[in-house]
Amino acid sequence: MRKITLSFTILAASLLTISCGNSQAVQSSQEVKTSLNVNVQQNEVEALLNYLSSNELAGRQTGTEGIELAAQRIEKVFEANGIQKYFDTYRHNFEINGVEGFNIVGMLEGNDPKLKDEFIVLGAHYDHIGIQEPIEGDSIANGANDNAAGTVAVVELAKKFAKIDNNKRSIMFVLFSAEEMGLVGAKRIAQELKEDKLDLYALFNFEMIGVPMNNKDYIGYLTGYENSNFAEKFNEYSGEKVLGFLPQAKEYNLFKRSDNYPFFEEFNVPAQTISTFDFTNYDYYHHVADEAEKLDLAHMTNVIESVIPGILKMANTPEKEIKLNKQVSE
Repeated sequence: MRKITLSFTILAASLLTISCGNSQAVQSSQEVKTSLNVNVQQNEVEALLNYLSSNELAGRQTGTEGIELAAQRIEKVFEANGIQKYFDTYRHNFEINGVEGFNIVGMLEGNDPKLKDEFIVLGAHYDHIGIQEPIEGDSIANGANDNAAGTVAVVELAKKFAKIDNNKRSIMFVLFSAEEMGLVGAKRIAQELKEDKLDLYALFNFEMIGVPMNNKDYIGYLTGYENSNFAEKFNEYSGEKVLGFLPQAKEYNLFKRSDNYPFFEEFNVPAQTISTFDFTNYDYYHHVADEAEKLDLAHMTNVIESVIPGILKMANTPEKEIKLNKQVSE
C-alpha cells in the first residue's frame, strides 16, 4: 500500500458522500479536487504527447516499429508506477491479416474483498495510420490528437490512481491497437475478457481530447449519451458538468465508431467515449499536420484532472449506479 496522507484519506471519503449536483455539490467538488491533489503535471502530459506523436514513431501504425516504441514507453510508465499486469505481461497479442498487433493492459486491483471482482475499464487507442501520401514534403501522420491525446489521458490516470490507491473496484487501463483497422484490438480483448467472465461495470474511453470545444457548458461530450445514465451520474459524482451531449455525435453515430463499442456488444453494459473534437475545432483528422504543437496542453490537462473525482466515485459506490437505459439493454 502506498502512503496516503490523513487529509487525503478524510477528503477521499468525503467524495463518496457528494450529494446530487447543486451549489453545495459544486463546492464539494472543488474541495475534493484540492484535497485529492488531482493536479496532473502539464510538463509530463507534454512530454508523453510529444514522444508518441514524434516523427521517430512514424505514425504508430499497427505492426510497425513505431507502435512497438510507443508500447515500450507505456510499459515503462506502468512498471515505474506499480501498475499490475492483468495477463502474464502487459501485452495482449492478436493477429489481423498477417499483421501482429497487441493491446497494452494494466490494472489496479480494488481493495474491497467483494467489489474488487468488478472492473472499470479506462481505454484509448494508441495506434494511428502511419505513413501517407506527402503533403508539402510531410508524409508522417503523427496522430497527436488521434489518439496520442487519449493515450496520454489513460496513462496519466493510471499514474494518478496508483498514487490515490483508494479504489474498491478494480480499474483496468487498456491502450488499444488496430483501432484504425476496424476496432480490431478492442474487439479481440472484449471477446477474451467476456470468455474470462470478467465482471465489467463500465468502460470509459478517451478519443481526441486535444482541443477544447467552443461555447459549451461542459468539458467533453459523451458518445451514446442517451443510452445510459452515465453522464448524469458522472456529473453528479463530479459536482460539475464534465460530460455533455453533442448532437453531431448522435448524427454521425460516433457511439459505434470507437473502441467502446465492442465492449457494449460483448457485455451489454455502459461503454462510452469522451471526446472534445466537435467537427469544427480541428482541421487535421487523419492528416499529416495532426501534430503535438497544434494541441492545447492546458485543456488536455484539465480534461484529465476533471474526470478523476467521477472515476474515483464510480470505483467506490456500494452498488453499480451507472446503468443502461431499459430500451438499450433489452
